[in-house]
Amino acid sequence: MVLFSIKFLEITLFDVLDIIIVYTLFYYLIDFFKGTRALQMVLGLGVILLLSLIASLLNLQTVSWLMNTLRTAWVIAFVIIFQPELRRLLNNLGQTWIIRKFFKKPGSRVLDEIVDSTQELIRRKWGGLYVLTRETKLKSIKAHATELNSEVSSSLLVSIFNPESPLHDGAVLIQSDQIEAAGCILPLSQNPDLEPNMGTRHRAALGMAEESDAIVVVVSEETQKISIAFRGIFYRNLDEDTLRGLLNKLYFRMKED
Repeated sequence: MVLFSIKFLEITLFDVLDIIIVYTLFYYLIDFFKGTRALQMVLGLGVILLLSLIASLLNLQTVSWLMNTLRTAWVIAFVIIFQPELRRLLNNLGQTWIIRKFFKKPGSRVLDEIVDSTQELIRRKWGGLYVLTRETKLKSIKAHATELNSEVSSSLLVSIFNPESPLHDGAVLIQSDQIEAAGCILPLSQNPDLEPNMGTRHRAALGMAEESDAIVVVVSEETQKISIAFRGIFYRNLDEDTLRGLLNKLYFRMKED
């Protein structure tokens, strides 16, 4: 179906759709790489693709061959030089709602159980401390704790943090879909700029986040507020939806070189 013509060019509905898709793709790429060293290379690759298209439409064979050759070289160089950025890009694409809807990640069930348990702890006015390991191995933390190696479940987590439980004062160590240990003693942060009224659980969470790449979730027994410590940063006063979203973002984030 021809919509309109420009001299010898006939523009169809599919051509318009094609242009919209390419525009959206480049807009997403430019927005994603904004502020990074990869942006100029993305723009350069876009210019080469545009010149290649113009040369093909005008039937300039030599120019088309040159542009296609350069385009191939740029794509290869882009993949080699910017591997970390491309991994983050693919990871972000994997986090879109349509991908999550059809391909739910195995770890999502674990995060759901953790979030559910935090809400139950708040309802009961109990405290909790969760350590989700990533790349850094925490053998020294596990060595002085009670080994469990149990499947992660909300009911088990809540029972561990029951004030009547002998393990409730420490942290639970979660690796993949397993609760590896409970009653874990974490290093306290020595940051002199911390608020004076910050409790032991929060200091322990921040200390763990300063010394490893673990994600540490804290449920305050006093305020019934939830926080996450990650790489020395505190994300505080998280509601259920924000907690779930932030956990997914941090837990599934691709590791950078």
